[in-house]
Amino acid sequence: MKSRIISILNELKLGVYEKDAELSLSLLAALAGQSILLLGPPGVAKSMVARRLKHAFCDARSFEYLMSRFSTPDEIFGPVSISRLKEADCYERATEGYLPSADVVFLDEIWKAGPAIQNTLLTVINEKTYLNGATQMHLPLKLLIAASNELPTEGEGLEAIFDRFIVRVLSKPISSETAFYEMVKGAKPTEAQQSVTQAFSAEEYQSVQKEIDEVDVPMKVLLAITRIRKELKDVKLPNQDVHREIYVSDRRWKNIVRLLKTSAFLHDRKEVILADLQIAVHCLWSEPDEIVPIGEIVARAIFSEYLDRLAAVQKAVSFGMNVRRVRESLERAHERGDHRDDDLIIFDHFYYGVDEKASPNTYIWVTDFRSMPTHTQNEPAVRGVMYQDPNCLKRKIVRAFTNPDNIGEYGVELTRVNLYRDSSALYINGVRCPMRRGLRGSVLEQASGLEPAGKRGNANPEQYETEVDSLFQEAVMLSNSFKSHLFVSEAVTKLVAGQMDIFKRQIALLRADVRKLVYDE
Repeated sequence: MKSRIISILNELKLGVYEKDAELSLSLLAALAGQSILLLGPPGVAKSMVARRLKHAFCDARSFEYLMSRFSTPDEIFGPVSISRLKEADCYERATEGYLPSADVVFLDEIWKAGPAIQNTLLTVINEKTYLNGATQMHLPLKLLIAASNELPTEGEGLEAIFDRFIVRVLSKPISSETAFYEMVKGAKPTEAQQSVTQAFSAEEYQSVQKEIDEVDVPMKVLLAITRIRKELKDVKLPNQDVHREIYVSDRRWKNIVRLLKTSAFLHDRKEVILADLQIAVHCLWSEPDEIVPIGEIVARAIFSEYLDRLAAVQKAVSFGMNVRRVRESLERAHERGDHRDDDLIIFDHFYYGVDEKASPNTYIWVTDFRSMPTHTQNEPAVRGVMYQDPNCLKRKIVRAFTNPDNIGEYGVELTRVNLYRDSSALYINGVRCPMRRGLRGSVLEQASGLEPAGKRGNANPEQYETEVDSLFQEAVMLSNSFKSHLFVSEAVTKLVAGQMDIFKRQIALLRADVRKLVYDE
């Protein structure tokens, strides 16, 4: 099927320049039974896309019409049949040669149509039916392409019909001068040149619909969709201090998933993969300024599994680095002959605990406490912060030598505190808090009982190298699957590639930390 689609697209593109996305997404929409909106200025070959798509189907009939505020239902759905009115007293339309008899329909300036036409189109697009008098007609419609050089005006009741156009594409003038020269010099292709050798018959089209129904949508794709839905509730627009909630109806999501399943089938797959999700960028925006942020949201969702795994390894490596810093701090202190804190209990590998009576569930980093000078009149208190551990809200963490203005490092609310110590206690804002101590010579490392699961403190650090390499290879394979995808515009591919570049940089930084942890580089 994939090779057949490639062949069809190559033939459809003959004599058409820089309209790959419009043609490929229109073909996808047709085979999925969906509709498409082309938004762009006049004269950019929007109508040509519709005329070409007709040739993807054997013996297909087309209908096209330029809407105006004066357009009547007769011009779209056919005139009233006088003979039926006389003979049977039935108000029916003679639909032959009009929209109800067409396989591919092109409606230009769609928003200028009157309410009577638009209300009828709601059923035509969604159910592929038309009520002709008392008869419910099942239409042969495979694709309805609408075009406009503007978005529907708010407050005119056009939201319902706008929502029916599942795929939305910005159609622009030719940007390449070479392609422009070829266009202006080239002759118009003949009808024979526009024919498609592997066009779908009516029977094949129905068979494709049934096979698309059998395509599976795995859980990892559904979870990525959930992530997209959540992020669409608060979308920051580029170069603006504006956040917008982008509403996508349940019906629209169902139709988007239908597109994803169609894409999988046309790529010879039995299930949707994450690369198919790129198509959603063409389906979720309502205004052009939303395209880039939505593309970034979809790209993050596609890589979400890998980013989550990367974060888990980063957390484990950071944990190992902190444990190493504690051990090195203790070793340096002993080399200097500093044994004043040898009886302090180390909790969860790198915390000292404050006496529970003085401040319950309060811990300070070992390295911070040991580096803190003993307070005298000549040594002022040091700045620090106190915050709730985001991984264990019962635990309060004290950090010294930290910039309280840099809250991004913690992602939690910080309380500024002044800190100093003496030989036996920590002073928080002048309040003396004795430290929790054990017997010298005994095991002075314990669990606090508050340590969150999953820190992997006992994992072999060398395993991280293997895990990072595996993670990177899987992400590269995912990225390569984008390049061979048939139904995504170059602009969307660039957005996804940008997310891949971010992922590669994060992998490089993580590799450096892993090497430092494993080889002490």
